[in-house]
Amino acid sequence: MKKTLKSVCIASAVLALTACTSTIPLGAIITDVELPIAVTAAKVSSSKTGEASCISYVGMVAKGDCSIEAAKKNGNITTVTSVDWHYDSILGIINNYKVTVHGN
Repeated sequence: MKKTLKSVCIASAVLALTACTSTIPLGAIITDVELPIAVTAAKVSSSKTGEASCISYVGMVAKGDCSIEAAKKNGNITTVTSVDWHYDSILGIINNYKVTVHGN
């Protein structure tokens, strides 16, 4: 019985830790990263910038529109040259997301 309980505990711990893997760098206490999403092939200078943001609390309540379309609208952009993404989190309790679109 003890051996079975120990095996279940180890398996649970391994599953819990692997469920937290992510494609972005995450800190256990504080995360504040800025990552590119997309870039056009042509080297075009951009004269406008638009931003859109949203927020999440404890992964239970989320509010906002952080889509590329919202950022384009906020920056009055018709042609997109690049898109960047910013994410910051404190203990996974308050999570802020911001999409920045550059273009003309």
